[in-house]
Amino acid sequence: MEVKNIHQFIEGFQRFQNKYFAGKDTLYDKLNHGQNPTTLLIGCCDSRVDPALLLDCDPGDIFVIRNVANLVPPCNAAGHQQGVSAAIQFAVEMLDVKRVVVMGHEKCGGIRALMQNHQPVRQIDFIGRWMKMVEPVKQQVLQQLAHCQESEQMRACELGAIILSLNNLRSFPWISEREARGELALHGWYFDMSQGALLAYSERSDTFLPMVCPLGVSHRKSTGAAA
Repeated sequence: MEVKNIHQFIEGFQRFQNKYFAGKDTLYDKLNHGQNPTTLLIGCCDSRVDPALLLDCDPGDIFVIRNVANLVPPCNAAGHQQGVSAAIQFAVEMLDVKRVVVMGHEKCGGIRALMQNHQPVRQIDFIGRWMKMVEPVKQQVLQQLAHCQESEQMRACELGAIILSLNNLRSFPWISEREARGELALHGWYFDMSQGALLAYSERSDTFLPMVCPLGVSHRKSTGAAA
């Protein structure tokens, strides 16, 4: 099985090679001179939610940061969790992206670990430390949805974590300043894996509304999920 998987990747690269390197004036003839994406997308490292596949993007279209539960830490001058922060700064200040999308998804393993009080098997627990960022959202969900099913609480926490990350993005001066000048837009998206749908956060209604409905369902029949 392992050998088959390795060959699958090699054959996949060959298809990529034929698509983007064959012939004259290929995409990489342009990209070799530098990248110019207009969008920074912060997504989850879950193997089921690759942003480039979900959004059908070509190389160079989006600058992507992926981590457990698609989280953005607050701006911290002390330098903690600087990997995500450095990538955000690079995308905004160096690449001058025009929008930032935080894209969460249903059935997130990081949120599940948080909600189910995951107990680490080792003394060193990076996952637990990382997910503590979402603890305020968890407590709010448990308080407001105390009598709801676990699946509803999980979804509410997934949605709330997106809003938390949007708020944390605004703690970075290079983001808040550009947003105030109208040079940068922030978006919160949620991939509903069960339905194959895409929801977007509306600050006006404080609700996630359908942006791309499930196949065969009109916008009028689809309802958003409140955060």
